[in-house]
Amino acid sequence: MQVAVVTFDGFNELDSLIASALVNRCRKDGLEAFITTPTSVVTSMNGVAVTGQRPMEFVTEADVVLIGSGVTTRDVVADDWLISRLPLDPSRQLIGAQCSGALVLARLGLLNGMPVCTDMKSRPFVEACNVTVLDAPFHAEGNIATAGGCLASQYLATWVITRMLGEDAARDVLDYVAPVGENQETVERAMRAVHTGEAVLG
Repeated sequence: MQVAVVTFDGFNELDSLIASALVNRCRKDGLEAFITTPTSVVTSMNGVAVTGQRPMEFVTEADVVLIGSGVTTRDVVADDWLISRLPLDPSRQLIGAQCSGALVLARLGLLNGMPVCTDMKSRPFVEACNVTVLDAPFHAEGNIATAGGCLASQYLATWVITRMLGEDAARDVLDYVAPVGENQETVERAMRAVHTGEAVLG
């Protein structure tokens, strides 16, 4: 089971790298994430250069595709060639977007009236696409999910792990990475966010 964490130039490290790191705690169970990039190297919004692990074409074979956010997302959605490299299929893939990644889902025509979660800076641009933005950190309908706020990337990862391996696997990962002394609180908060996000408007 493979996860493509789509990461563009100007990416937010908290979005792509937290989701990837959490999912990769499940390698022993056959679930693995790869930073997937349009060029061999991408540079974050803070100047951190990262070598892509997979090319964009990998999205067609991945079981899960997560679209990271960043400061260039509006340029990405305006680039027809770049968008054409994302032939996603929610009938056979789990598809998630972090913050401004919701713009990519809208551009790809995958939302079909579904409301989304995004960050405060991206919100007006998402709403300009006639998409309803929820005041919530996570929302999912079927095989599509969105998360809003950098640290909500843990909720996107929790959703992926739960859907692919089950809730116990997600709880184990969260318990391991939780701040010492806050394990139960961290696990329950993430599980509650995911369960609530799946139930909203459901």
